[in-house]
Amino acid sequence: MATTTAQNKLSGLARTLIQEKLLSEDEAKAVEAQAYTNKVPFIAQLIQSKKLSAQSIAEASARAFGLPYLNIDAINNDYLPSKQIDSKLMRSNHVLGLQARNNVLFVAISDPTNIQALDSVQFQMGMSVSPIVVEEDKLVRWIDKIIQDSGAAVAALGDESDDFGFVDDSNEPSEEEAPADQDVDDAPVVRFLNKMLMDAINMGASDLHFEPYEKFYRVRYRVDGVLREITQPPLAIKEKLASRIKVISSMDISEKRIPQDGRMKLVLSKTRTIDFRVSTLPLIHGEKIVMRILDPASATLGIEALGYEPIQKERLLHAVSRPYGLVLVTGPTGSGKTVSLYTCLNILNEPGVNISTAEDPCEIPLAGINQVNVNDKQGLTFAAALKSFLRQDPDIIMIGEIRDLETADMAIKAASTGHMVLSTLHTNDAPSTLTRLLNMGVAPFNIASAVSLITAQRLARRLCKHCKIPVNDIPREALLNVGFVEEDFNESWQLYVHNPEGCELCNGGYKGRVGIYQVMPITDAISRIIMKHGTAHDIADQARAEGVNDLRRSGILKVMQGLTSIEEVEACTNE
Repeated sequence: MATTTAQNKLSGLARTLIQEKLLSEDEAKAVEAQAYTNKVPFIAQLIQSKKLSAQSIAEASARAFGLPYLNIDAINNDYLPSKQIDSKLMRSNHVLGLQARNNVLFVAISDPTNIQALDSVQFQMGMSVSPIVVEEDKLVRWIDKIIQDSGAAVAALGDESDDFGFVDDSNEPSEEEAPADQDVDDAPVVRFLNKMLMDAINMGASDLHFEPYEKFYRVRYRVDGVLREITQPPLAIKEKLASRIKVISSMDISEKRIPQDGRMKLVLSKTRTIDFRVSTLPLIHGEKIVMRILDPASATLGIEALGYEPIQKERLLHAVSRPYGLVLVTGPTGSGKTVSLYTCLNILNEPGVNISTAEDPCEIPLAGINQVNVNDKQGLTFAAALKSFLRQDPDIIMIGEIRDLETADMAIKAASTGHMVLSTLHTNDAPSTLTRLLNMGVAPFNIASAVSLITAQRLARRLCKHCKIPVNDIPREALLNVGFVEEDFNESWQLYVHNPEGCELCNGGYKGRVGIYQVMPITDAISRIIMKHGTAHDIADQARAEGVNDLRRSGILKVMQGLTSIEEVEACTNE
């Protein structure tokens, strides 16, 4: 009965070919019945039966519907649209995106009567669809080639070994609890992402950038503060890769119009886990994703490993060991402020001390410290968290960042009433931090009485100790112009430069980074300048007179110790 129904119900393409007098009604019904039995499309069965050629079918369809006809073999696949139709939709509906112009996607199709296929493409792509008729056999070859090339390229970049897993701290299903019907075609994407994460960790990268562009897709790592392009995977994977990252980061995979933030944890072994802070940003050609690697081991390095000079370390430890006061760490994004703060917290973290932190987000979990993630949307701001801390019998408070007057006032009040407060601020150096607080609206006498120490810092690339090159021919005048002083030439030290070719143990002559610091205690003399509304220059002059090295001078000391190069110091400090 079903067969009889199928035979009597001709497809739109069959009726079109009958009207064009290329098939009789009996022939069309016979082919339709065979297609139903073999579970293939009518056009595929028709070509297989050799009653009509693919070219004649395409020409007749284009003529009947007034659509353009194209020999698809004449186009260059480099100019196919970057946002390609899903592989399942391409294969099941025999459609291929050819060109995107404004909000219109030109689609290659062999059966223009297949309205359902065109509607599916329009729904998935969010664009108007304009069909172009092509030959069925050539279209199938093209679809197979594109899907095969994309899969092979991703598989070649991926790694079959997955000896680690992801942990979801929320109540969402973990990777092991994922739905059983997950698309098998995603396996190469999963392996590719796993390889990218492991390679980034092994290279000591701090960030991963997944960046979509019109004609290519690239992955970059930030290693020792410098972005390096690692690979250019196929454009076809960008949607699935973004979805994969969103799933394991507990983000909304259906939301692509606004930025999102998430977090995930990678379990490498029973004793080591790596956290990733994930951020998405909608671009004109897709979503850019940046993943910040947060290694808890960096918080336990110890203050000796951070690169403080002996006098700087002494000043910092003296300030944080006081029972009350405000210690500020300043510098641009990626300058190591978080590691410095966590190192101090780790030193202060003892059983008899109550420590609370408010961060956006919490980057490194530390046992024994009460850490709070601020959530502005829910009203849990830095200021709100700080108010709550003061009712929780705190000894030490850490605020991730002072962004506004309310938070600054709360921090200064807490520091003035018997609490040690640590926080960060985005300023260029230590003296300008005080004027920044004044500009925010904090009263001068509050700053002078509450702030006990300010540390400004940068991170410079460390010379590779295996391949750095000693030099002795740099003119004395050039060194003086950089920031050296006459007294430096009375000491015995060796100047080094990086080896541009590098070695197997480094990246272009550099390996790792070293901190450059300006540690400025707030003395009585500086307090008086603040009370008199002195400028940052006045404060800097007084600090210099008290033996506080600015960032450039601290960098020069690192050069004299053979730790970094003059180029690096010039790049990350001002003179």
